Amino acid sequence: MKIHALFAAAVLCALPVLPVHAQAPSAAPAEKPLAVLDLKNDIDGGLRWLRYAQDKDSGAYGGSVETTAIVLRAFIRSPRKYQRVDGPFVQRALDYLVSRQAADGSIHDADATGEAKARQTRVAAAALALHAHVSTGAALEKAMAFLGKQPDEASIWNDKPLPAARDELIAAMKSLLAGRNAEGTWDGPGGKVRETAQAVMTLVRAYPILKPADAPGAAPKPLPAFEPADKARALAAIERGATWLAAQADKGRYGAPGKPDAGMTAMALGGLLAVPEPRPAQIQSVIDEGLAWLVTQQQPDGSIHQGRVANYTTSAAIMALVRAHKPEFKPVIEKARNWIVALQVGAEEGYSADHPYYGGIGYGSSERPDLSNLQMALEALSDSGLEKDHEAFQRALKFLERCQNRSESNDIAIPDGGKTITGGDDGGSAYAPGQSFAGFVDLEGGKRVPRSYGSMTYALLKGYAFAGLPKDDPRMKAAFEWVSKNYTLDVNPGFDVSVDPGAAYQGLYYYFHTMAKALDLYGADTITDAQGKTHSWRKDLAGRIVGLQSRAGSWTNENSERWYEGNPQLATAYALMALGMAAR
Repeated sequence: MKIHALFAAAVLCALPVLPVHAQAPSAAPAEKPLAVLDLKNDIDGGLRWLRYAQDKDSGAYGGSVETTAIVLRAFIRSPRKYQRVDGPFVQRALDYLVSRQAADGSIHDADATGEAKARQTRVAAAALALHAHVSTGAALEKAMAFLGKQPDEASIWNDKPLPAARDELIAAMKSLLAGRNAEGTWDGPGGKVRETAQAVMTLVRAYPILKPADAPGAAPKPLPAFEPADKARALAAIERGATWLAAQADKGRYGAPGKPDAGMTAMALGGLLAVPEPRPAQIQSVIDEGLAWLVTQQQPDGSIHQGRVANYTTSAAIMALVRAHKPEFKPVIEKARNWIVALQVGAEEGYSADHPYYGGIGYGSSERPDLSNLQMALEALSDSGLEKDHEAFQRALKFLERCQNRSESNDIAIPDGGKTITGGDDGGSAYAPGQSFAGFVDLEGGKRVPRSYGSMTYALLKGYAFAGLPKDDPRMKAAFEWVSKNYTLDVNPGFDVSVDPGAAYQGLYYYFHTMAKALDLYGADTITDAQGKTHSWRKDLAGRIVGLQSRAGSWTNENSERWYEGNPQLATAYALMALGMAAR
């Protein structure tokens, strides 16, 4: 179906043309670096509020065509580039615009006439073009026939020019942010939804100009050679590491000085709990104080967090509380467990069973679930005693299948700029359906396959085990074959074609921890690599982690600080939990 290419191109370039010096500031003297302002979190906060401002029955935002179109523009123009595949909050809004189309092709509110009718049609058509899809192509064609000519960009969105001078632009954005309400919204004559969408769009336009430049990473150093370690060496390393980690606590809490963080505390306590009982008094005291504080962070809805990464924090807290074996924690655990079950993406949020995100769990909402969050949640649910045949585990299977590159069980077909993202056939796993931090493989016929990589394939194996799949299930066998062929403790495998030489070291301690848990659950004490060599993975993993321990007893990812592994508290927690499973 043909869509007016010129109009679509105009809309896709609808950000106003700024003076050259505003778009790409000239290099500043070394002694005076360019001022920066990172607006990403502010944009995310505004979009998060907008998602829940949608009318659940009609799909409209602000009850009007124009406001709905403005919100749709903000979604797809944001750094996260929310599209229809990301959920009903986009799809229903597009459906609403189509539902407002009259027989003459115009798209407008019921009471619109004259210029208001034409203006609303222009912005609705612009939004449909930004989210171009075969399902709305006919509606866009009819709208363009009604308009009769290509409108110029300025008349579509009516954006006000951004200040050309960098300092003035920063001041303007700070002034805009200062006008926010406590809930992260803006008020004005257009109503809260429209004013918030317009403010977010202004931040989106300024974001690429003001964002900090990506700092070039240092060349990674290959990990040193290691020898397999026995249980005694692993336990000795655990004791040294736990002694160091316990000494970093402030009344059982972890985080920045004076700012205890529930997520960091839960992970650190998980590391300390890897120390076999009876534990040294100093370590047990930190565990007891930390768990008592974690309980105080439980929200009325059952979640345990401080407003960030709610699922990760709640899941880690459940695991720590369960491993303490204290009956007084039972009601806290059950309440937190129920919150995680309710968090899972399903029909309640408008995601049917054929949606790529069905059965997944994200950081704290239905927004872009991922395998990393899901595997944490499934472990917490299992630890909490949730029945093995519970619907949550069965739902999760659909999401897990759609992360795995196994075409027999992966049914995703996600449009992506003229190509279609689909599942591959190597048996490994990506980060989420159609998404991989390791990139994509382009195939003939316009198909793209997300690359499999190590930490996520172990997360998949772990998820399948929690969902009750036996070892001889074809999905489980395919995942185990991938980790066997790609067995290594030198990198997080799967990033071999990345242009970033440090990519394979990202999340290395997470990789070690997930590997240990997955293989322990799978029930294999040995694994045979691509060369046919059989390894005792427990001894190998223990040897690798022991060899990376610092003289002080801690661990840190010296090649990549990504995902907080440059923080020795978190890296040490991962190392301790992995060693605890390796030493079994």
